[in-house]
Amino acid sequence: MDAKWTKDKSALISRLKRIEGQLRGVQAMMEREDDCEKIAQQLSAARKALDKAFYQMMACAMEKDLMQRGDGKSHEAENAIGHFTQMMAKYA
Repeated sequence: MDAKWTKDKSALISRLKRIEGQLRGVQAMMEREDDCEKIAQQLSAARKALDKAFYQMMACAMEKDLMQRGDGKSHEAENAIGHFTQMMAKYA
């Protein structure tokens, strides 16, 4: 779990930095008084990206909890969590 968490954490931090950049771009668009629909589109994209980061963190929490309750080697639980995380990211 530690090696996986290190990899996942790095990916999440990168995602959050991209979201931060998107939000700075939205702020600049607002300051320039760009088209409201274009601003809304960028806000929607940032919100979706943030939702995906949230789902990844929830999956990590579920995985950690399930691994602590089980034998710590449950590939079945890991696969199930991955599947549910993908579904949440896709349909939420």
